[in-house]
Amino acid sequence: MILKIKMFNVFKNGTVLMIVVMLSSGVDISVANHALSNDADFLNSELPSCEKLPVMSKPNMTYKFSSTQISTKALDPDNIAFLNWNIYKGNGTNWQKDLSRFAKNHHLMTIQEAKISDEFTSLLDAHDFNWEMKTAFYLNGSASGVMNVASLDAVHSCGFKVNEPLIRVPKSTLVSYYNIAGLSTKLLVANIHGINFTLGVSRYRQQMEKLYEAVKQHEGPMIVAGDFNSWSGSRMAVVDHLVQRLDLFELEHPVNHKTHIFGNAIDHVFYRQLEMISNKVWQVSSSDHNPISVNFRYRE
Repeated sequence: MILKIKMFNVFKNGTVLMIVVMLSSGVDISVANHALSNDADFLNSELPSCEKLPVMSKPNMTYKFSSTQISTKALDPDNIAFLNWNIYKGNGTNWQKDLSRFAKNHHLMTIQEAKISDEFTSLLDAHDFNWEMKTAFYLNGSASGVMNVASLDAVHSCGFKVNEPLIRVPKSTLVSYYNIAGLSTKLLVANIHGINFTLGVSRYRQQMEKLYEAVKQHEGPMIVAGDFNSWSGSRMAVVDHLVQRLDLFELEHPVNHKTHIFGNAIDHVFYRQLEMISNKVWQVSSSDHNPISVNFRYRE
């Protein structure tokens, strides 16, 4: 009873109810660490662990799930349109319209709480997007997790997941590398969904440390984005420490419509070796999170 009271004080506004609903609504967490791709050859393939970092010495080759193929696409170093969004598993109103609108105007998207459905993947296919996903769990038979969406193939992707300490529902992280036209360096894009239900920050710190270990050896440009669930000052201090160690910059928003809990922003986009041209936080009703849009150019 004491634990329930403490959780109610910390996770108000229906969050405790959400835990009960998740645990009783067909969440299957006893699944392998699968990745999904819109390439049928790699559907349900095992995603490589981020503990084994790739050798990125051949800029014109695409590495994907232990298969090698030529990739002719690359990002424009002077125009990289990026979006980060927790899509709320497609439970909001008119999410299809908003996702289609964002897909038209961005080259890269990091999506949290993506839930695989024919409608969702068909929409991405209609905009000629490639996507990869790190599954966290299956919800009523459909894979749910974090997804990296791009107008080109990833050179390499890896991922990991960690369990919520209290409710044991996993959260996943996905790291992808993309070619930049005319450059041998790669753009690393890390997409994280931070664990939420903890008493203290030790397990939260462990998740951020695991992310740090997965990306620390990359010397090129980097975007680290996602739903960090940084709803307290102590959690934000952990995130700030990660940002400092990776030499990342944080966006400054002229009008800050980012989603906040207890006065703290929970969605973030951090970057390095990139110059921010413009950014905007879109206010939407299709999710309980507002997406963050940024236009970058490469800066050595």
